Amino acid sequence: MIEIKNVSYTKQTKDDIRFVRQTVFINEQGIEESIEFDGNDENAIHAIIFKDKKAVGVGRILNDGHIGRIAILSEYRGQGFGAKIVLSLIKEAKEKKYSRVYLGSQKHALDFYIKLGFKAFGSEYTEAGILHQSMELFL
Repeated sequence: MIEIKNVSYTKQTKDDIRFVRQTVFINEQGIEESIEFDGNDENAIHAIIFKDKKAVGVGRILNDGHIGRIAILSEYRGQGFGAKIVLSLIKEAKEKKYSRVYLGSQKHALDFYIKLGFKAFGSEYTEAGILHQSMELFL
């Protein structure tokens, strides 16, 4: 069974969020923990996707409409979970009447975000040693 929840960063949700991001960003991609866990989680709404009650993907949206930290455990990729996370965060933004959401896409994920309606803007940049492109979606 698949379930997606938009939640605050609390004692009850913290472990699931941190587990997925630790696995994907720190263990797989080699991002430093101090960069990944940047102190903004308490001020964000997080989407968590569960498969059979196990957290398999996460993402967050900050108060200014910045979507980020989209991560799906490797064995669950290619099943549409990333899109479900992003769409859940966009729904959250619409409910809060944001006029736009934006993100920094890792270069390899550009097509994923384009399919969800995002458009690239600005120049490419490097963050945490990974090439990124700014993208936005007007709501």
